[in-house]
Amino acid sequence: MAQHLRREQERAAAQAKAEREAAARLQAERQLFSRSVGAVTPLRHPNLAAMALEPTPPLPVQHWLDEEQVLQESISDDFDVSTLLDTDDQLSFRRPGIGVEVTQRLRAGHWSIQRQLDLHGLRTDEAREALGQFIRYAHKSGLRCVRVVHGKGLGSPGRTPVLKGRVQRWLVQKREVLAFVQARPAEGGAGALVVLLVPAGPHRA
Repeated sequence: MAQHLRREQERAAAQAKAEREAAARLQAERQLFSRSVGAVTPLRHPNLAAMALEPTPPLPVQHWLDEEQVLQESISDDFDVSTLLDTDDQLSFRRPGIGVEVTQRLRAGHWSIQRQLDLHGLRTDEAREALGQFIRYAHKSGLRCVRVVHGKGLGSPGRTPVLKGRVQRWLVQKREVLAFVQARPAEGGAGALVVLLVPAGPHRA
């Protein structure tokens, strides 16, 4: 029995010695670099060069919005306007929900004309673009009533107004337009339209 206990003690001592030696070797390996280099002093300043980061180019959000707006505001020559015009002798127009008194007041000069666009001498595509820009600018500027001169067609083949029908179709497609009527004789008569625009603020006729 005593011999067995002695062997166990010897085995335990040998194992402990082996563990101490392994720990000493590991510690020596960890300190090898510091012993080789010697004492070191940390730098107060990292002394790193400041690299300028190249800024990320901004996304052309406003350009995308402008392009989207142009697409939304595009106007077509193929739009059928006949069912939207009032069947009076001058074929006036008013948005659904707008009472006939609005066109009556517009025809009577209730709103003073604040700006006008003359389309004389323009080709169809030029007139379409000019009208779109004019209506958009007038609405953003807070104007309520403008005049669009399309001409009577007296100088056109057949003496027919080339732009009159097209201008009506284009105006109906512009969401800024609330109503329009043929101008009074002193304001251009059959050669012009008086246009009432949607107010820039809260809706009111």
